[in-house]
Amino acid sequence: MKIKGLVLKYGDHVDTDAIIPARYLNTSDPGELARHCMEDVDPEFPRRVKPGSILVAGENFGSGSSREHAPIALKASGIAGVVAASFARIFFRNAINIGLPILECREAAEKARDGDTFEVDFASGVVRDLTQAVAFQAEAFPQFVEEIIRAGGLVEAVRKKMKPPKNGRRRS
Repeated sequence: MKIKGLVLKYGDHVDTDAIIPARYLNTSDPGELARHCMEDVDPEFPRRVKPGSILVAGENFGSGSSREHAPIALKASGIAGVVAASFARIFFRNAINIGLPILECREAAEKARDGDTFEVDFASGVVRDLTQAVAFQAEAFPQFVEEIIRAGGLVEAVRKKMKPPKNGRRRS
């Protein structure tokens, strides 16, 4: 899976309350969450993000509470993927569970500039900064994680596996 998009760059320790403030957790509507995504960190975020944008951040992205709303808000806002120096583990798993591709690549996160264009190949782990004409190597997703992302998240991946094929036999 490959994505290409405009880089929106943020710093270290962007927590889930910064991604989607707690005052909006009374809804699970992705569109409503997207309208408030990152508003306390970057009030212009909803206007700056374009479909296919790539959020790039520093250390410990998604720390804080385990709210699934955070990756849902990012994905619904138009973010196609996140590249960070490191992720909080619960955010990492929640992002995969809802089908938001993420990749840890410290060097790419450090060298990226806001407004650059990135191309990220999750299958190979290669991150290309097309603006600066440089490439970085990260650890690629294992195949089963790539399948979850491609399916649109864990629930859809399981549904796909459970759906019997036309010959009536289940896939293994």
